[in-house]
Amino acid sequence: MPSKSKVCFFFEHNKFTLKNRSVLKSFIESLFKKEKRKLGSINYIFCTDKRLLEINQQFLQHDFYTDVISFDLSESNTIIAEVYISIDRVKENAMNLGSPFKRELYRVIFHGALHLCGFEDKTAKQVKQIREKEGFYISRLP
Repeated sequence: MPSKSKVCFFFEHNKFTLKNRSVLKSFIESLFKKEKRKLGSINYIFCTDKRLLEINQQFLQHDFYTDVISFDLSESNTIIAEVYISIDRVKENAMNLGSPFKRELYRVIFHGALHLCGFEDKTAKQVKQIREKEGFYISRLP
């Protein structure tokens, strides 16, 4: 019997689906191993701008749109988390950056995971470091 994935995807955005899920799930698990972090479970919830804005206001007291919010629910060294991603924001970012939607989506998926591994993006130096890590993982995605 195959082992149960530690990565789950949920879709609140009804016009979005994710292809090659099993490959992506394995890759995300390997990201945590490479970063030397123990993954218990991570749920990715793909939603709308409106939904993520509500979450941003309610839980972080931020009144602006964002592409990703990670919630670390861990009570030990084993990571248990939820990552909310706005598909609307990812599409707009991809357009504004002249980047393919899929590449921007993977960047945001990895960005959420990297936050859970301890990477921050509050200073210019931290942003540079997390962007480099995102690029590293995007370049290795099968």
